[in-house]
Amino acid sequence: MGIGLALLTGAGWVAAAGPGDRLDRFRELAASRLALAEVLDPDAPAEAYREIYALLDDEIVESLASGGPFASLDFLQDRLDSFAETWGGAAMRLVRAGGLLVGAFVLTDRSTGNSVRVYGRLTREEPALLTAFYRDGRPSVSVLPGAPNGSFVVAWEGPASGWGTRPLRVELVRGGSDGVHVAWSTTEVFADGLLARSWSVQGSDVRIRYEMRYPGWAPGCDGQTEQEDVYRLTAPAGVARVARQEHDAWHRELHATVGRLVSALAARDEATLSALVPDRTLRSRLPATLRPEPSCDASVGAAGDAISVAAAADRQPWTLTFRRQGVRWRLTAATPVLQ
Repeated sequence: MGIGLALLTGAGWVAAAGPGDRLDRFRELAASRLALAEVLDPDAPAEAYREIYALLDDEIVESLASGGPFASLDFLQDRLDSFAETWGGAAMRLVRAGGLLVGAFVLTDRSTGNSVRVYGRLTREEPALLTAFYRDGRPSVSVLPGAPNGSFVVAWEGPASGWGTRPLRVELVRGGSDGVHVAWSTTEVFADGLLARSWSVQGSDVRIRYEMRYPGWAPGCDGQTEQEDVYRLTAPAGVARVARQEHDAWHRELHATVGRLVSALAARDEATLSALVPDRTLRSRLPATLRPEPSCDASVGAAGDAISVAAAADRQPWTLTFRRQGVRWRLTAATPVLQ
């Protein structure tokens, strides 16, 4: 969401305040508004932090306008560190992307009020806040080497799940004569959201390993299929996926076989059943109502070359054992579980 220059004029007292006054005012706001938002309204919208951001924006813009050492990255970062130290939950990091100064502001781990803010000049005018972005999660900024002037990557990370993945949104932001805008986002590829196990920016490439949801997937289980994509952000034709790798692809393949098995049982498709269950005696004992249960699969035997899958039929638990034969999975055992 672009905020533009309005925030710089949103609080008249800020413009008249000096650096020491701003630090004192930030301390007051952190002790009152930020603390109250965490306790009473952890999902407070970005507008609840308007006054705090107006204060920080004015601090940065004034230093940029002063020029010389006051406009240096080291000086500006040192000033922001002073603000962050007054509120233990805050983190503020600045980077330069061409002629732009980009800040990632985390005011609280749980708030949607975290922001990425971009400062620079409009043509030959004085420095100003050019735009601000608000998303869910903690933002971090990476500058792309060799990318067009004013290009950078923003990653928004959400809270970790109990099994090591977290919501992730990655955006390529570009600045130009028409302003600062998001040129590409993972939301274009993952419309239902992205749950990442890991991600990194290496040169002009973004590598993301992420969770996949498919029949047979269950939360928190080991050895489930995940994909890892590499996106090149400086490709001639725009952002392009240049690599894809599957991890533990066997698990999705196994449960595709489970899905074909239960469909064939329900339809009494003997040709498919014969292919999936070579043992005629075993095949004859399988109930037509057999369905997989949401549960973690287990390796069977010392060699671990067989997989046990939980199932049920008419409220009776079953254990299905599959073995890989060549490139395909076959059912080799099926037993009801005594209760």
